[in-house]
Amino acid sequence: MANVLRGYPLVSVILPAYNVENYVARAIESMQRQTMDDFEFLVVDDGSTDRTGDIIHQHTRHDLRIADFHPKNGGAPMARNLALDHARGKYVYFMDADDWAERDLLKSLVEPAETSSLELVVEGFYIDTYYGNDGEYTIEKKYRPTATYPTQYEFRVAAAELFDQNLLYPPWNKLFLRERIERLGLRFRNTFMDDFPFVLDYIRDVERVGVIEDAYYHFIRKREDSETARWRPDMYEKREEEHGWMLDLYHHWKLDGDPSSMEVVHRRYIERLVGCIENVCNRSCTMTRKEKISAINQMISTDQAQIAVALAQPHSRMMKTMLVPIKTKNARLAYHEGKLISFVKSHNTKVFATLKARR
Repeated sequence: MANVLRGYPLVSVILPAYNVENYVARAIESMQRQTMDDFEFLVVDDGSTDRTGDIIHQHTRHDLRIADFHPKNGGAPMARNLALDHARGKYVYFMDADDWAERDLLKSLVEPAETSSLELVVEGFYIDTYYGNDGEYTIEKKYRPTATYPTQYEFRVAAAELFDQNLLYPPWNKLFLRERIERLGLRFRNTFMDDFPFVLDYIRDVERVGVIEDAYYHFIRKREDSETARWRPDMYEKREEEHGWMLDLYHHWKLDGDPSSMEVVHRRYIERLVGCIENVCNRSCTMTRKEKISAINQMISTDQAQIAVALAQPHSRMMKTMLVPIKTKNARLAYHEGKLISFVKSHNTKVFATLKARR
C-alpha cells in the first residue's frame, strides 16, 4: 500500500481491478475529477498480470486521497472485502475498473443522503455498448423518477419497479452507509455475480431509501468476453440460485402474494432463462446437438419455468414471441431460437444491444 490516509473522509470509494490496463486510468481519473473531494479512494490491484498495477501506482504517487493495495489474485469479492476492511468513510461507494463516472456523481449521491439521513441512495446509470472498431456505441439510460421512501414498506412496494430497471442489482449506482454494512457484518460472497447477493443482503431490511433519476455512471460493454462467444457451463444453476434469492427476499418482505411484484420477479427469471438457452447454443459450448436439446428441455419443463412464463407479461412483441417455445415446452424450437440469438450476439453487438434494450 503506497499512501497511508489520515482522518475520516465522508466517502470511501472502492475499486477492484484485474487486467484492465486499457481502462483503469480512465476510471481512476474520472473519480479524481469529482466536484466533491471529501473522499478516500481504495484501489485494489487483484494480482494483475498486465500493466494494471503499474498504472494504479502511478496515479497513487500524485494523489494522497488514493491508497493502493496489491494482493495476490483472489477475485473481485476478496478485493472488495480487503478494501472494506480498510474503509473509514461514513459512506461507501463501489465502482468497476472498466467503467467511468461523471464529475457530479459523488455529490449527487451524498447530498440527499446527508439531507434526509438515508441508509441507501440509488441512482440512474448509463449502459454504453461499443461495437465495431471505430468507437461507435449506443447509450441506454436506466432510471426511475426521483423519490424518497422513508419507511421499509414504501421502499419494498416500489422495489419491483427498481428491479425492473436493473437499478437494484449492481453496487456501482448506490451509496451505502458504512455503519450499516459493519453492523450487519456484510461482505462480498465468493460466488458468481458476487455483487448481487451483497446488495440483496443490504436491502433486505433497509429503511430510508432515496432514488435519483439523474445518471452519472457509465457501465461499459465493450470487451469481447462480455458480449460474444463465452460459454458458462454453470450459468443455468447460477440463475436458478439467483431466482431463489429473489423469491426468498419477497417472501421475507411478505410481498410474495403481490401480483405486480411477482410479475417482475418471474419476468426477470424467464428473461434470464432465455439467456441460459442462448448460453447452451453458444458456439463454444462443447455439448453435442442432442445434449443441448436435452439440456434445454430440462430447463423449460420445470414447474418453476412454467409458472414464470405464465405470470410474466413481456413488454414487447419480440419477447412474447421468444417465450413461445418455453410455453409450449418445445425444446427443438427453443434450440433454434437460442442459436439465432447467439449468432446475433456474436456477429452484431449493436443489433443485439438494441433488441435487448427493447425487450
